[in-house]
Amino acid sequence: MPLHGIDHIELYVGNSAQAARFYEEAFGFQRVGYAGLETGSRDRGSYVLEQGAIRLVLTSALTPDHPIGHHVARHGDAVKVVAFSVADTHAAFDEAVRRGARPTREPRIVSDPDGTVVLASIAAFGDVEHAFVQRDAYAGAFLPGYERHRRSPHPTSDVGLLAIDHVVGNVGLGEMDHWVRFYSDVFGMTELNAFTGEAISTEYSALMSKVVTNGNGRIKLPINEPAEGRRRSQIDEFLEFNAGPGVQHLALTSRDIVATVQALRERGIEFLRTPGPYYEALRQRVGEIPHSLDDLKRLGILADRDEDGYLLQVFTKPVGDRPTLFIEIIERHGARGFGQGNFKALFEAIEQEQDRRGNL
Repeated sequence: MPLHGIDHIELYVGNSAQAARFYEEAFGFQRVGYAGLETGSRDRGSYVLEQGAIRLVLTSALTPDHPIGHHVARHGDAVKVVAFSVADTHAAFDEAVRRGARPTREPRIVSDPDGTVVLASIAAFGDVEHAFVQRDAYAGAFLPGYERHRRSPHPTSDVGLLAIDHVVGNVGLGEMDHWVRFYSDVFGMTELNAFTGEAISTEYSALMSKVVTNGNGRIKLPINEPAEGRRRSQIDEFLEFNAGPGVQHLALTSRDIVATVQALRERGIEFLRTPGPYYEALRQRVGEIPHSLDDLKRLGILADRDEDGYLLQVFTKPVGDRPTLFIEIIERHGARGFGQGNFKALFEAIEQEQDRRGNL
């Protein structure tokens, strides 16, 4: 099934106007579209934000007892839709359902003076859905029903974010292989990496992970499940506070991770604290890289190398009150992996935060 890439990520949030301001001011996104009462939307308000090739949609309910409000009450601010760009929505939807996907919305055509878009959606893990978006005949800001948002005369500058590198899902114990088969059967994705509990563990906790990707490599979906450990893992904590499976984090690529992280810190974004001994052996483990070790240590940036090159990565603390959704910033230089050499340091940093929250 040909999937061009990720069209957008939609989050259901408690207050889309305030959430939009947060992602603008803290992460440097620009507001490009809006739907709400002023555009004829009577039940929801949505803001469309962009930076580089990243498109986020933040949506909240406008009426009491609305399903969007129920979703937020259950999961907190959380990813609802991971939308795929396709050449033919009808064909993609029909094939997905034929292969076993559960439909959540039949194909529909929506139009306005800027053109036509064809949309449909299917269920994924937890309450997450995958939408199919065919927009080759559309020239508007986002979708029909959204008005182009006038840019602020004093816009917040971006922080150098370029694209969505991967989207990580957390599922329950024993469910990982089921969802790997789902993406293989329904989308024809292939398994890119697999990590066992021994590979991703600390003294206290562990997880297992498999990564699936589509044919062109533009969609990468790691799927995590908890593994047995002496204490509760980060996946167990997520599943508790998210009330089930869901999207754990979005990984966003940067053109210059040092500059990006510095800008994000100045705007108030908090990152996980990397254990100090990590940097003592970094050069020996990763080899020479054209980055200042002092900068990496000062900003808590991790480094790893595989047979194709190296990468740099860093992880924010949760972006909301619940210890669920967070953001990864990643800069790749040939490497196609996911920082396997950093798993132990990352786990230890996460466990420090779990311990502070009383959830370890």
